[in-house]
Amino acid sequence: MSILKDLEFRGLLHQITDREGLDKKLSEEKVVLYCGFDPTADSLHIGSLLPILTLRRFQLAGHVPLALVGGGTGLIGDPSGKANERTLNGPEVVEAWSQSIKSQLSRFLDFSEKLDNPAELVNNYDWLGSLNVIEFLRDVGKNFTVNYMLAKDSVDSRITKGISFTEFSYMILQSYDFLKLNETKNCSVQIGGSDQWGNITAGLELIGKSTDKRAYGVTLPLVTKSDGQKFGKTEGGAIWLDATKTSPYQFYQFWVNTHDNDVVRFLKYFTFISHEAIAKLEDEVKQQPEKREAQKVLAREVTKLVHGEEALQSSLNITAALFSGHIQELTRTEIEEAFKDVPSTTLEQADITLVDLLIAVGAAPSKRQARQDIESGAVTVNGVKITQVDAVATDLGKLGESYLIVRRGKKNYFLVQFA
Repeated sequence: MSILKDLEFRGLLHQITDREGLDKKLSEEKVVLYCGFDPTADSLHIGSLLPILTLRRFQLAGHVPLALVGGGTGLIGDPSGKANERTLNGPEVVEAWSQSIKSQLSRFLDFSEKLDNPAELVNNYDWLGSLNVIEFLRDVGKNFTVNYMLAKDSVDSRITKGISFTEFSYMILQSYDFLKLNETKNCSVQIGGSDQWGNITAGLELIGKSTDKRAYGVTLPLVTKSDGQKFGKTEGGAIWLDATKTSPYQFYQFWVNTHDNDVVRFLKYFTFISHEAIAKLEDEVKQQPEKREAQKVLAREVTKLVHGEEALQSSLNITAALFSGHIQELTRTEIEEAFKDVPSTTLEQADITLVDLLIAVGAAPSKRQARQDIESGAVTVNGVKITQVDAVATDLGKLGESYLIVRRGKKNYFLVQFA
């Protein structure tokens, strides 16, 4: 199956400038393509996964992916999909973020020189940072009319609220990126999110006016959830690719909690399992949704892809321990990861009673309520139900030499660390 047919099956082709021409080119030669990632934070989030994995799909199909880090455009700000001007960051900040993003992109693409089609990382600051403004306006800017730029959605959507000349210029800079990569790397395809269509087609215009080469543009769909909520967001904020910002366990939980209405689509988008396997899982969702097999496969595949096998196994250990109540089996690191977002308290008192502990951590409003909860069997410590109201908390044993994990009811967890 051709790469475009695979992308079509997976619902990844949103817009394409010349389907027939690109399909022919991809079947006849090794094609160089690129996608840009602006460093707007010190980590990419899962909203960037779709274009990253699409680059990977092209590489697996024998083509050459360029991952462009926008060290230059990151200093400007892309108006696409934004209601307001982006806060501009200093060069040192953008450079540090660029290095972090380079490291993340290296997890997904193969840069081995042993390959016939090794991926390559490029930074547009390498050519944008040394541009002479007069030459840029004469040689590049002259190819764009204001009317043409105003007609693009990324600009038109901002006209009523206002757009600075800085962000207005972003389209020309991204177009110049495409031209530069076309000239220096023989790059003939740019991919991006659906909000990048205007920028991509502007680049095609510039290449057409500046060279005799043919180039192509492909956009991917905007990832949405069936319930109307924004994809990649939770109550705790964005889901990041950096394990220090979103732990592998939290990452796994995000995917395993995918709604039945979304899971097959996300399997197509974010995994590399076969079409046949996806069809089988789709049938499972219809016939036995309570087993949530499709969600488990999705969570395992994406967590392993982003964080590796060891982090996946740790996430599975945590999930199993919390489900069974056997949290004594967790390592210190797994405890810290699993209970990262639950209310936590650090205590120095070594002989505190369980009643006083429940009050100290906020699990009970009063001693009376704490006693009632203990007597009724609503309180567990380190996975063990405690019914003795005179129990001393630290006599119940510490996990990882420091921790007590208190649960009141079925879902209310509290983490206690003794200093």
